[in-house]
Amino acid sequence: MRTAQNTLVLSYTRKKMAHRTKWVIIGAILLLIVGMIAYPYVRRMMKAKQEGLTIAPSSKAATNQRTLNINAEVLRHQTLTDKIISTGSTIPDEEVDLSFEASGKIVAIHFKEGTHVHKGELLAKINDAPLQAQLKKLEAQLPLAKDRMFRQRTLLERDAVSQEAFEQVSTEYEKLMADIDLVKANIAQTELRAPFDGVIGLRFVSEGAYTSPTTVIAKLTKISPLKIEFSVPESYASEVKEGTSIIFRMLTSGGLMNEYKATIYAVESIIEESTRSLKVRARYPNPGEHILPGRYASIEIMKREIKDALTIPSEALIPEMGKDIVYLYRNGVAQPVEIIIGLRTESRLQVLQGVSPGDTLITSGVMQLRTGMPVSIENMK
Repeated sequence: MRTAQNTLVLSYTRKKMAHRTKWVIIGAILLLIVGMIAYPYVRRMMKAKQEGLTIAPSSKAATNQRTLNINAEVLRHQTLTDKIISTGSTIPDEEVDLSFEASGKIVAIHFKEGTHVHKGELLAKINDAPLQAQLKKLEAQLPLAKDRMFRQRTLLERDAVSQEAFEQVSTEYEKLMADIDLVKANIAQTELRAPFDGVIGLRFVSEGAYTSPTTVIAKLTKISPLKIEFSVPESYASEVKEGTSIIFRMLTSGGLMNEYKATIYAVESIIEESTRSLKVRARYPNPGEHILPGRYASIEIMKREIKDALTIPSEALIPEMGKDIVYLYRNGVAQPVEIIIGLRTESRLQVLQGVSPGDTLITSGVMQLRTGMPVSIENMK
């Protein structure tokens, strides 16, 4: 009898605990749902607090809201320029590492580091004494070879010698001339001459050093004209071509930004797969050679210019449900207006419909604005 009573008590206790657990779970789910519903409002409250605005509950009238301080701009017509902005570097028009074609000991260096040299100017010389002696030996044989050929030709005209004998003497003469030309070519390889006009840099060898074709003597660069190399995104590939004018800017030693004009002369034939960009080169005359290679340059390519365009700053636009919305200041409150935009630049948008010159556009705090919200202009452009 006692055991049966204990079993009933235990069963009742378990049912009571299960019932309590059920209601605890239901209560937790209800709290979660309420929290999800209240979260957007709480988030708005926190953002509004950071902006200095108190968001009133939706049940209260707009008159109970605190006024939001905003920046505004009076819309007016202005010139809108569509540009491609990029960065690049200045590079020499020509550049080469100077080295000898032959091996030997350097016996003379004729250039001064950092100076201008002209095409064909002798820059350095390696020992060519053995070659000069060989040339002298061959040239000493030349008068005799000429005389033999002359005599054989005279005898051939009189039918005193055979054609074969004349051709043998003539071949020996031609072979001698070829040997002389070969030695002269070898002597030319002992001379280092400038391949073009330019500025020669620092030298890496001294007189008396042994050099080979792999030894770099100095670097020669041509910096007038100067090249500007940069890349543009693949979407602009059709916008750049030979003859297109560009503007590039560089900082001076005083911190000022100087502006220069250059002309595109070459465009790469393929898009770089790693960067999805097109490499372009422009040429600048570089008078006075004031700009050195290797400098950073800010590039600007003008695509087109629209005069008397009605424009707004990019930050004033709110994309909403497939529409473009801006807020105007009217009688102390914010009013949304749908607009149609045209040309986009880096910082401004062309407006085709929706606003008019003289309208006051709200340019700050636009994400906190609501229809009819009281606003106060703090800064006006």
